[in-house]
Amino acid sequence: MATVDESSSAKRWLPLEANPDVMNQFLWGLGLAPDAAECNDVFGLDDELLEMVPKPVLAVLFLYPITKKSEEERIEQDKEIKEKVHSDKVYFMKQTVGNACGTIGLLHAIGNITSQIKLSEGSFLDKFFKTTSNMTPMERGRFLENDSQIEDAHSAAVTAGETPASDDVNTHFICLACVDGELYELDGRKAGPISHGASSPATLLK
Repeated sequence: MATVDESSSAKRWLPLEANPDVMNQFLWGLGLAPDAAECNDVFGLDDELLEMVPKPVLAVLFLYPITKKSEEERIEQDKEIKEKVHSDKVYFMKQTVGNACGTIGLLHAIGNITSQIKLSEGSFLDKFFKTTSNMTPMERGRFLENDSQIEDAHSAAVTAGETPASDDVNTHFICLACVDGELYELDGRKAGPISHGASSPATLLK
């Protein structure tokens, strides 16, 4: 996925595979306690399939194809986002590295549930969120861009996938998380978080 943000750098990573096992090893290696949370597949939106997803659901990573229509909608949304106010409890960061959307999505997920999970003291995730807590979304994106530890971990996760990685993809990860009783769409390519109304962990998948 190639970002079109005018502030983006020329740096590009290989994309992360949409594979829960790969993502779990990635997050656990960065400091998420294995017994605190894990990634799972959502096989469909039918009630029976949703019941198969372990509860509670803390966040959702959504992968979708980038199309001309989705890009036009993103540009229009950016105009509206800049005029809206969101909860200051929302952790949001910009994506400045091409194909980093999988990692950005996971960081958005973890960053908005730190009060509900355990991060190993002194781990990458623990230090990352403490260091970037008072930064702007763009400063957080730049900080990530220049951090070799997360880049190395991302690269290792890419090679652990089941399919050959290519930097020429047209899909994109975003995160959906419930913060302060609202459902937020967190997309590092957009100007900011987007509230989609009232929500809770119990209704996050609905």
